[in-house]
Amino acid sequence: MSTTTKWVIDPTHSEVSFKVKHLVISTVTGYFREFEGAAESTSDDFQGAKVSFSAKIDSIDTNQADRDGHLKSDDFFNAEKFPHLKFEGVVNGEKLKGNLTIRDITKEIELDVDFGGVAGDPYGNTKAGFEIEGKISRKEFGLKWNAVTEAGSVVVSEQVKLILSVQLLKQ
Repeated sequence: MSTTTKWVIDPTHSEVSFKVKHLVISTVTGYFREFEGAAESTSDDFQGAKVSFSAKIDSIDTNQADRDGHLKSDDFFNAEKFPHLKFEGVVNGEKLKGNLTIRDITKEIELDVDFGGVAGDPYGNTKAGFEIEGKISRKEFGLKWNAVTEAGSVVVSEQVKLILSVQLLKQ
């Protein structure tokens, strides 16, 4: 029988970001500043680990207050009605596959996982590091707002890149 090890996200050493093309010519980066997550693993390499994650929509930060307000509105996330996005999944090889819930829509997604290894910190804690990336279609999750410029360019692309740098703390 294998032992299950519990881990939690260390928010001071983790970052949850997304990137969206704007006007087709450049990229806007945003962050979720408040989030939490955990993993339960029975192996040192995290294969088969069960992962759960939640981000507070109201903590969205694109470095522009008006845009952040728009993203929190019903045109996009509707932070008032749906205060969190959630993910639950399992690590399999170099993939993290599971269900992402944004608003009231849940879809299966697959993200790429790069396991950086396990190390001790100066305070006697054991940490594990991961780089996680993937792409989703925002429209599949009900984030449908868009506009078109006079030249016919889409203002906000449908595809969103997710980029997470995560450090887990062994419990």
